[in-house]
Amino acid sequence: MKLVSWNVNGLRACMGKGFGDFVAAIDADVICVQETKMQQGQAEIHFDGYEQFWNSAEKKGYSGTAVFTRIPPLSVSYDMGIEEHDKEGRIICAEYEEFFLVTVYTPNSQDGLARLDYRMKWEDDFRSYLLNLREKKPVVVCGDLNVAHNEIDLKNPKTNRKNAGFTDEERQKMTQLLESGFVDTFRYLYPDAEGIYSWWSYRFQARAKNAGWRIDYFLVSDELKDKICDSKILTDVYGSDHCPVVLELK
Repeated sequence: MKLVSWNVNGLRACMGKGFGDFVAAIDADVICVQETKMQQGQAEIHFDGYEQFWNSAEKKGYSGTAVFTRIPPLSVSYDMGIEEHDKEGRIICAEYEEFFLVTVYTPNSQDGLARLDYRMKWEDDFRSYLLNLREKKPVVVCGDLNVAHNEIDLKNPKTNRKNAGFTDEERQKMTQLLESGFVDTFRYLYPDAEGIYSWWSYRFQARAKNAGWRIDYFLVSDELKDKICDSKILTDVYGSDHCPVVLELK
């Protein structure tokens, strides 16, 4: 089973940069998209053989997630059921026979860490949400988690130590999530791989210089780790400031 996750930074813009061709070529069973920045009816988006599910933010042109799936889910749910978190279209959960697939666009702590306190609350609530799902069946989590977990996961760790996405607080929450029974699939297979990132700033020719961050993930609950075939970061795919990540499961 091939699963893909991609923060497209505006799906309509990404469609104009070859997203449809990517969908056709990647031949995935499920494609999860973050930062759609649109409501479902704002553009005609259809891929043969795929059902689609959307969770859009109340605020137009902001955040949002979508799932395109060739395997009909047993059920689909949206958000965490917590009002302060459920207005930005950040979570879709598709239930399949053997696992729940959760796609998430984690809130950014923002410049000056203006939203760090909120982010800490989100992290605790999201972890509880995942652990509740896991009581029923295994869980796969994918998306833009907006954190580079360790120094190996970004080009310039020393100068970014107190910046959004690499604060001690955010990194600790990621550690806590993994310690609660989840596996970072890329690091599980490639613990020492350096210089492989999933996001690059549009400024300072960051992508050309590969001055990036690995902030897009596939996590699986521990009981699925033996089913991991591969976990890939498609650094040569353009169309967004992020690149797609792929998980292949037995």
